[in-house]
Amino acid sequence: MTGDDFVIDVSRIRDEARQKMAEGAVTSTYGLDTGKVIAVLNDVVATEVVCWLRYTRHAISATGIDRAQVAAEFTEHAAEEMQHALRAAERIAQLGGEPDFDPATLARRAHTDYTAPDEKDLKAMLEHNLLAERIVISTYQEIARWLGDHDPTTRRLIESILEEEEEHADDLTDLLAS
Repeated sequence: MTGDDFVIDVSRIRDEARQKMAEGAVTSTYGLDTGKVIAVLNDVVATEVVCWLRYTRHAISATGIDRAQVAAEFTEHAAEEMQHALRAAERIAQLGGEPDFDPATLARRAHTDYTAPDEKDLKAMLEHNLLAERIVISTYQEIARWLGDHDPTTRRLIESILEEEEEHADDLTDLLAS
């Protein structure tokens, strides 16, 4: 047998799976401290909820000649941000944790800020949301690197959210250029 052979002890894995069924999706091969991953994901939940709140507020309060186009973009982004929060919350539950939607701590745990520029200042709204997207992109890239191969499921979740956040940044950049 060479060092390149892949051998898996299925009998051992089956026995361990039977003995630890109550642990759900988390097995002994999980590569990270689940408590730390859950804490990071709860910060992601907070970030996404704050983004949903900011986009929703901006969509509703925006006024001006370009209001319809900008408000429609904000509304679309808000819906996607809420889906991101729910997906992260589901992963927290899979890992045996409790999603933290506590309104008293959301803003403190979020990576981004909630902002409310003047309703007539669509450019400021676009800039505030673009800044938030850039912050999210950077922090989620760091999370994905930290997760590495230790938790591929959570890494893929973060990467899929990151892909949509990059699309949001592109959309906002396009609107600012027009």
